[in-house]
Amino acid sequence: VQLQASGGGLVQAGGSLRLSCAVSGRSSGMANSRYGVGWFRQAPGAEREFVAGIRWRGGSAHYADSVKGRFTISRDNAKIVVSLQMNSLKPEDTAVYYCAVTTNYGTQSPSLYEYWGQGTLVTVSS
Repeated sequence: VQLQASGGGLVQAGGSLRLSCAVSGRSSGMANSRYGVGWFRQAPGAEREFVAGIRWRGGSAHYADSVKGRFTISRDNAKIVVSLQMNSLKPEDTAVYYCAVTTNYGTQSPSLYEYWGQGTLVTVSS
């Protein structure tokens, strides 16, 4: 499985960005009911933390408390792309954002995500 994240950039506090994660390879795995794609982020000097995840079959989603109501994760089945719409951004959202694949949908543990894309940097200025 290969993942390609994009869409990062510099934005002022209160602004919006949309990240995309293109997923390719082993698409047959998506038939697994626990197949999911998640977004994580890692700020300088901090541990990688879960942001949002979506189940490929059915599209149910879960979020970290810190982004609930501001971020929305979605998927495009045809294009096999998972997006993260980020609104009302705050300086503390500044981080490198990563997308990853799991066959344990619902988990927030990075160790249970098996494939990772390269990160995309999001910088929110105050």
